[in-house]
Amino acid sequence: MNPIKRPFVPRGQRPPFKKELEHNINERIRHPEVRLVGENIEPGVYSLRQALDIALEKGIDLVEISPNAVPPVCRIIDYNKFLYEKKKKEKEIKAHSKKVEVKEIRFTPNTDEHDVEFKAKHAEAFLQDGNKVRTYVMFRGRAIVFKERGELLLLQFAERLKDFGTVEQLPTLEGKRMFMTLAPKSKKK
Repeated sequence: MNPIKRPFVPRGQRPPFKKELEHNINERIRHPEVRLVGENIEPGVYSLRQALDIALEKGIDLVEISPNAVPPVCRIIDYNKFLYEKKKKEKEIKAHSKKVEVKEIRFTPNTDEHDVEFKAKHAEAFLQDGNKVRTYVMFRGRAIVFKERGELLLLQFAERLKDFGTVEQLPTLEGKRMFMTLAPKSKKK
């Protein structure tokens, strides 16, 4: 099977890569009427031709910012400045959002009470930091016959942490592990 042969084009003679625009600008807008907003402009509904004339008069672009509105909303602004401001806002929103991690805590059906308390303190710290906690009881060998003991252990663990988190998923058995997920309680502002 022969590979597809492409004609050789020297490096300097390649056509420039054209990036598809996110928004319709100027002549790419295809609506007869638009709602116009922008600085030093009387907001209102204009015909597309009037809006383009105003943008041309000011020497900047007519950018369609809300194409699904009736009539679509257009703004008179420099397109590159518009993209810069949009990226800046998205970056700011991303910086303020917190990524929730899922921390895991493992038990066996025969885990001692002291060990459960020790692990509960760790889970408490995880929940206070805003992370989810996924606890599971690992059944090895014939320990699977103690399913009730594992479920009881997880429910007691959840009861111990009820002030810091809520049960998101009740104990469920998957293979040789019984899982339960705790989510942090939302902080009231």
